[in-house]
Amino acid sequence: MLVTAILLATVAAAAGLHQIAQKRRAFAVGNLAITSGDHVVFTNEDEFLHQIYVDSPAMTFDSPEQPPGQTIEVVFSRRGTFRVRCHIHPKMLLIVRVE
Repeated sequence: MLVTAILLATVAAAAGLHQIAQKRRAFAVGNLAITSGDHVVFTNEDEFLHQIYVDSPAMTFDSPEQPPGQTIEVVFSRRGTFRVRCHIHPKMLLIVRVE
């Protein structure tokens, strides 16, 4: 079990980590370029719920509701361009380009 924790920590350290705030019913940035295998951490800095989803033939992700202060981590392991949205606030959009 300790070996598994060390391996997971090593993999996470090797991958890039990107922080994206959700504030004022928007993502802090509209576009993000990352490398395959990078992690994107979404932090809800609003006073209400958010929810993150990606719906693409190459990748599907759908988070539970995200209360204020909570973070959700998404790993982008495939190359491509992905539209990240919030079911609760459909105007929220982040374009993630994975190289």
